[in-house]
Amino acid sequence: MQKGSLVCVGTGMTLGAHISPISRSHIEQADVVFVLVSDGVTEQWISQMNPDVRSLQPFYCEGKSRMETYQQMVDVMLAQVKQQRNVVGAFYGHPGVFAWVPHNAIKQAKKLGFKAYMEPGISAEDCLIADLAIDPGQFGCQHYETSQFMFYKRTIDNAAYLILWQVGVAGDRSLAKFSTGAEYKQLLVQLLAEYYPLQHQVILYEAITLPLQQPRIEYLALADLPLATMDFKTTLVIPPSQKMQLNSALLTRLEALTTAEQVSNATENN
Repeated sequence: MQKGSLVCVGTGMTLGAHISPISRSHIEQADVVFVLVSDGVTEQWISQMNPDVRSLQPFYCEGKSRMETYQQMVDVMLAQVKQQRNVVGAFYGHPGVFAWVPHNAIKQAKKLGFKAYMEPGISAEDCLIADLAIDPGQFGCQHYETSQFMFYKRTIDNAAYLILWQVGVAGDRSLAKFSTGAEYKQLLVQLLAEYYPLQHQVILYEAITLPLQQPRIEYLALADLPLATMDFKTTLVIPPSQKMQLNSALLTRLEALTTAEQVSNATENN
């Protein structure tokens, strides 16, 4: 194993409230820290933990492919690892959730023979579950990145929650836009209308990043989605529109198994 390392940590969603002790320790002890967080205040807060904190935010640019941006972020972190430095990448939320850069930076660092791993953080999904009082185990949850959901054929269970991430850039094939227009959202609505009534109540959700904020929890009809205000951090939550249907055939087979076990146990006891 070569000298030099990469640890990608999660800072959570809310400033100061969500970061774990081990992630904070990694930031404090690193030779250099690269940050990609939700706002400048959080970036300044992390800068107080280490004398060499560098922002990845300047790599973003309207009209520039995000894949080019992401690869540049990976390259700049790995350049420091190759200099045998202990590098930390600090990312808002969970560094493994909807985060191409941490996954690929760790993969490439390992391939080069360096120690590289990830520390979890509180994600927007965790905040969503708490703020909307959703139990994923009650009806089940389906999660998709919105554009991927549009680009590929999916089988949707409308008796479960459907959660679509990054709805503000729905339908962007260029990976270069910071938002898409109402006509893109209308195509999304048309797709969703195959599974849900147009008057079905959906939720636009945004987690807080600063302690004094309130989460965005906006209820609206599916048909009204195209004209709603959305950006990168907006998530679309679609509650179930149908009741779960019992699988009677399988339940009958399970009952038969239970009966057979009871008969077998009774025979053994006699």
